[in-house]
Amino acid sequence: MLIRISLIVVIVAALAAGVLNFVVVKDKITTLTTDRNTQRDGWTATKGELDKTQKTLAKTQGDLKQAQSELADANSARKTAEATATAQTKRADELNDKLAKTTQERDAAQNDLAAYKNTDLTPEQVVKLTSSLKDANDAIAVANGEKAVLIRANARLNSQLAKLIGTENYVVKLRADLKGKVLVVDPKWDFVVLNIGEDQGVLQDGELLVSRDGKLVAKVVVRTIEKDRCIANIVSGWKLGDVFEGDEVSPAHPAT
Repeated sequence: MLIRISLIVVIVAALAAGVLNFVVVKDKITTLTTDRNTQRDGWTATKGELDKTQKTLAKTQGDLKQAQSELADANSARKTAEATATAQTKRADELNDKLAKTTQERDAAQNDLAAYKNTDLTPEQVVKLTSSLKDANDAIAVANGEKAVLIRANARLNSQLAKLIGTENYVVKLRADLKGKVLVVDPKWDFVVLNIGEDQGVLQDGELLVSRDGKLVAKVVVRTIEKDRCIANIVSGWKLGDVFEGDEVSPAHPAT
């Protein structure tokens, strides 16, 4: 009997120990599972932040490359404009020298002709002198035409160069004596067509004041230039009244 009781006690103790061990092990498993899940969630979050950081870095590197490319293009355009402006200036100086020389030759021919009229020159000699004078005048006219073209081209290049290397407040200056009129008005899109263009010295982005009877009506900025006309947009905030055909325009920033 005692043996049976002892055996029962041992069995009960073993069961109690097993239950206790199960509870302890279960708690440990639960703790380990929680730790594992926490670490997994932390790793997932860290990986997400890393991916996001890598994408941001890649975008930043792309933007930097684009900015460097745009800067290189701007520097190249500036150098090209500077070289062209230098060449045009040199050509203008050469034409000035040529014009001065041709003018001297014309004056000399005129003086010779005036002097020879009081001499016993033959008609053939007078015709030859007259022909020489005409050739000199023609050469001067050609030189003056080329000079005017070069002056306009030089002004356009100087304006482009100033925009490339200038500040945000830079304004295009137009000839102080530039005058024109409005040919066409589009009130829907707020643009006008003017009767002045490249031949008259109009420059891209140049600003003109529109007036009628001496009163300011609006300000326009040139967007498209042709040989003898241009298209300009009415500047927002500067429309003080309706613009009509025949209104006069003059430079908002005349060159000194």
